[in-house]
Amino acid sequence: MRRTGPLLPKMELLITRYMKLQDHRVWLNGIVEYVAEAGSVNELFRSLYRRFHTVYPKFFKMDNLCKLAFVSAEILLQGTDVLQRYSGEQVGIILENASSSLEYDLKHQESIRDRNQYFPSPSVFVYTIPNIMIAEIAIRHHVKGENAVFISEQFDPELIYHYVSELFRSRLVGCCLSGWVECFGDHYESFLFMIEPEDNIIGFKGLQGRIVLNTLNVEKLFKANLI
Repeated sequence: MRRTGPLLPKMELLITRYMKLQDHRVWLNGIVEYVAEAGSVNELFRSLYRRFHTVYPKFFKMDNLCKLAFVSAEILLQGTDVLQRYSGEQVGIILENASSSLEYDLKHQESIRDRNQYFPSPSVFVYTIPNIMIAEIAIRHHVKGENAVFISEQFDPELIYHYVSELFRSRLVGCCLSGWVECFGDHYESFLFMIEPEDNIIGFKGLQGRIVLNTLNVEKLFKANLI
């Protein structure tokens, strides 16, 4: 982790916006925003792409992990000015998931298993690293700040809290998009939230109440919409 200057004193970090996608439902700041019709995971992601008026043709070439991360970021960011208030270098993206890029790892392995029909596909291979989902979000929104994907059996709010807090103290980010994006086969779940220093939030009218970034609050928000 590179440093750009002396450490800042401990600052109050707030969660200014959050979303969750699970069981064909979208929550935004704790309120159900959209309920999709039953269907396959891929049909769901296409439905969300249309519902939130996204225009980004490359979306249809992505694997499902990237599609999930991409539409989740669209839901979180649409209607906000957060990307106007911070430069691309100031915005970080820190995510967790459990399966890494295993779904496309297996597809890639299948393509090279038979030595007589050895044909690895570049369009599959590019999705065999989990941080490609961060790259797709970063390209879409011109984000150039610190980023990382951590692999964990389950969502680890304590890791997120300590790692992101250090990024702010080290002056490496001005705001940070963080959370959990898990997709393998028919199972999917995403939970993203935006973190900003309280001093940077002037006249913010997004959330009812003040949500301080700490392990307990992150865990509460993650579990709040379980069905």
